[in-house]
Amino acid sequence: MSTPETPTGGSPTESTFDGVLSQMLNADFQGVGEYLGKTVLPNLIPACIGLAVVFCGYFVAKYLSRVISRPIRQRIDETFGRFVGTAIFYSVMLSLIAAVASKLGAPLGGMAAILAAAGFAIGLAFQGTLSNFAAGVLMIVFRPFKVGDMVNIAGVSGKVNEIDLFTTTLDTPDNRRLIIPNSSISGSTIENISFHAHRRVEVIVGVDYDADTDATRQALHAAVDAFLHETIHGEGRGTAVILSNLGDSAVEWKVRMWVKSADYWRLMESLTVEIKRQLDQAGIGIPYPQMDVHLNRVDAAELQRPARPRLRPARRENTPDMHGSKLPYAS
Repeated sequence: MSTPETPTGGSPTESTFDGVLSQMLNADFQGVGEYLGKTVLPNLIPACIGLAVVFCGYFVAKYLSRVISRPIRQRIDETFGRFVGTAIFYSVMLSLIAAVASKLGAPLGGMAAILAAAGFAIGLAFQGTLSNFAAGVLMIVFRPFKVGDMVNIAGVSGKVNEIDLFTTTLDTPDNRRLIIPNSSISGSTIENISFHAHRRVEVIVGVDYDADTDATRQALHAAVDAFLHETIHGEGRGTAVILSNLGDSAVEWKVRMWVKSADYWRLMESLTVEIKRQLDQAGIGIPYPQMDVHLNRVDAAELQRPARPRLRPARRENTPDMHGSKLPYAS
């Protein structure tokens, strides 16, 4: 008894997806069952195990990132702690997915080459964005400033609201929100105004040259002594009154005192007001900028004297030299 010929696409027991699909279209489900039994079911169990491992690894990565980043956020810096937690989470997840894919037989070598080529192309296309990312990582790691500091960066001043990997957000004293690229910050001078607990208030004042020096010094000391209870004392701290310069129209003095950084602007204004009050009480004036102009008197007879004529030199003719040739002279 002869056996029926098989179609060109392969035998009914051949475990190929194209053959199974054609058999399903022809209502022949024997090959479908063989395909499920020989191909799908043996690979289904490892795939389910791999998904379970990735699912459990997600919670493990979240737990590790939270446990490791919590003391950093509490003791060092909130922004740096969140960055460390995010880096740990994605590192664990990527490593776990790569390990599971390798166990399932995925070609990681070819995928790595494709990712490397794609990363190179993306890097060329997003040079500015990557520079912001690199600058953000450096600022988070080295922490030249933190959230809540008053800074002067990229030509603007404000309070740091947030530090991201690509941008830094500032709130200005007049309640404006500024978003600055990190590359602009890393390439310029960073002034952390609130880094130290103490700051020095300095008021420059000019007084009349006719004012007595000792009386001026006494008035300025009286002004700064009015804030002794708010002055920070100690080595290199305290108050000072210095005769700094003999200016064009005034004698310049510097009045200094050390205060808490949080009270800087309030005490700056209060000290300026007190200096003006003490100088007024002592009768010492603060001059306006002035200039002395000296005039020379000219008699009317000298103004009416005719102007002297301007004489032009006579034109010289060309004279022969010792060889008989003539030397040219400009007229």
